[in-house]
Amino acid sequence: MPIDATLPYDPDNIFARILRDEIPSKRVYEDDFAIAFHDINPQAPQHILVIPRGAYVSWDDFSARGSDAEIAGFVRAVGAVARQAGMVEPGYRLLANVGVDGGQEVPHLHVHVFAGRRLGAMLPR
Repeated sequence: MPIDATLPYDPDNIFARILRDEIPSKRVYEDDFAIAFHDINPQAPQHILVIPRGAYVSWDDFSARGSDAEIAGFVRAVGAVARQAGMVEPGYRLLANVGVDGGQEVPHLHVHVFAGRRLGAMLPR
């Protein structure tokens, strides 16, 4: 069920629990700013989630409250994940859902990185 991105951060959300190693994940990347792991319900042959270590509900929350170092570190982490996974050629897609209309389901900022096939139109027509 989509969530309201204006709600306060929930420290018990699934990604916060993954960050605390309370729930296992198949990590493919981690640094001081982010971790990345395979999605448990992949929507493409390659589907990796990248999340910041900080407690941010959404991209909107992160861009408003994140430090310059956190923002730069997270953006660099997303790029590093795509490069390490061999997604740059022939290409990949990034997706960050925000709020109810955007389809956000977990109240922790996360970027989906999809690759491995032609992904088609961005939105259904």
